[in-house]
Amino acid sequence: MVAPVESVGTGRRPAARPGPVPWVAMYHSVGDCSEDPYRITVTPERLELQLAWLRRRGLRGVCLRELFAARARGEGRRLVGLTFDDGYADFLEHALPALRRWDCGATLFVLPGRLGGVNSWDPLGPRKPLLTAAGVRRAACEGVEIGSHGLTHVDLTRADDVTLKAEVTDSRARLAELIGAPVDGFCYPYGTVDERAVAAVREAGYTYACAIDPGPLTGPHALPRVHIGQNDTAWRLHLKHKLHRLRRRPVAGV
Repeated sequence: MVAPVESVGTGRRPAARPGPVPWVAMYHSVGDCSEDPYRITVTPERLELQLAWLRRRGLRGVCLRELFAARARGEGRRLVGLTFDDGYADFLEHALPALRRWDCGATLFVLPGRLGGVNSWDPLGPRKPLLTAAGVRRAACEGVEIGSHGLTHVDLTRADDVTLKAEVTDSRARLAELIGAPVDGFCYPYGTVDERAVAAVREAGYTYACAIDPGPLTGPHALPRVHIGQNDTAWRLHLKHKLHRLRRRPVAGV
């Protein structure tokens, strides 16, 4: 973030201008992608190549907590946020070892209401196992930032008030109890977001929240992300990185 500069002759200090929009990559499952109607899976081999691409460009993947802390210090221009949605069990088997090999961190958004279950919200399947409570604790102990993806993966823009509060507030409390640490981040299921959902997330005490394309909404509780999939080779990653910075306006407060 650019430091505020005192206005000449007025004695006033204008608000700090937002810095360049952070590049935040959105992953889901890491494993077999032979049956993948929603294109949410990358193979372990593809993830390795994508992390190698980051390092060749002098970039390093980190969790969002680290990314935002660095930006608050006026640093972090070479950091990229890595996020993994839904809390698939294959994160521990395939994603975590790759992240360790490339000295990267990540934020894992999980569903405390579906621990040990499957991704039943995807009608076309295939069914993929989700992390158990023990798996989430293990990821946290390995240094992975744990964030909330809601309780059960519902579209918050269509939820009634009771459901909205449970998905946002109760999920944070349950995760904090599970890992024994504060939960700073939230991720909107399906990437859908509106002003009501943003207000609920902010009031629940989250520091930041991720969407995909938040439209006119902006700020630390409506962060845009870039979907990364199996087809994202080095050339496609280069284009996505460039286009993200050109298309996304700076985010105030980040």
